[in-house]
Amino acid sequence: MAIGAGPSSGEDGFGERGLSVTPIPRVMGILNVTPDSFSDGGRYQHLDTAIARAREMVAAGATIIDIGGESTRPGAHPVTVAEECARVLPVIEALRDQVDAAISVDTSTPAVMRDALRAGAGMINDVNALRAPGALAVAAESDVPLCLMHMAGEPRSMQKAPRYQDVVGEVRAFLLDRVAACRRRGIDERRLILDPGFGFGKTIEHNLRLLASLDTLVATGFRVLVGMSRKSMIGAITGRGVHERATSSVVLALAAARKGAAILRVHDVAITVDALRLTQRLDDYETGAMGT
Repeated sequence: MAIGAGPSSGEDGFGERGLSVTPIPRVMGILNVTPDSFSDGGRYQHLDTAIARAREMVAAGATIIDIGGESTRPGAHPVTVAEECARVLPVIEALRDQVDAAISVDTSTPAVMRDALRAGAGMINDVNALRAPGALAVAAESDVPLCLMHMAGEPRSMQKAPRYQDVVGEVRAFLLDRVAACRRRGIDERRLILDPGFGFGKTIEHNLRLLASLDTLVATGFRVLVGMSRKSMIGAITGRGVHERATSSVVLALAAARKGAAILRVHDVAITVDALRLTQRLDDYETGAMGT
């Protein structure tokens, strides 16, 4: 089975830096401009280091750069709108004409979304699935791709004994409910991307069940984004520290690709892209696409 087949709806028409369906998943490079993100907090707070990191990821094969100014790790505390804008807007403005990639803003705050779009962002990635008051209005006023993620609770408390009767069914139902909310606001469904929210209010078992059943979410016809890079579930299973999880992150990324994920949100772009290219080449030979 070819990896990253994406939805059946075909071309989505977002332009040369858009998010049309590709034979293999797009790789979204994570750029946290925060002091407290779980993996790289503080490393890219300064504009010059953030720009350099974004260029490095694009050179390695990332076609989307996801810029976040507020940590969503378990136990994280919110920041003010002014502080979040001060972190992300200069980076977006600097990168919009400097990298050949789509610029995504990772935020749940409507005011930040609006200002980021004005600054040049071409995608909204919202862990709160546009539930904040005013978020749907900002989304409806724009024409950019929108990622809707499932999260049980909020970052400060989401990992305190999360419970589900049927995690796969409940996550799918939640995301389709958010799709319906977008539809009611007149938002084109082709703009929507779904993210099951690995690690956001889920136990290890919940995460593994979601990954094993990811194809059921892909079957809805919407593009699916998966972010499992360096997450605590890897540490719990392997015993590896956060900066020793690159190999395991690639293994999970390939598993998600096999299930049909269209976008992979990762820290380690180069090795993820290499793994995807090699896997796709092998698939081509197995299906006869490369001849004999």
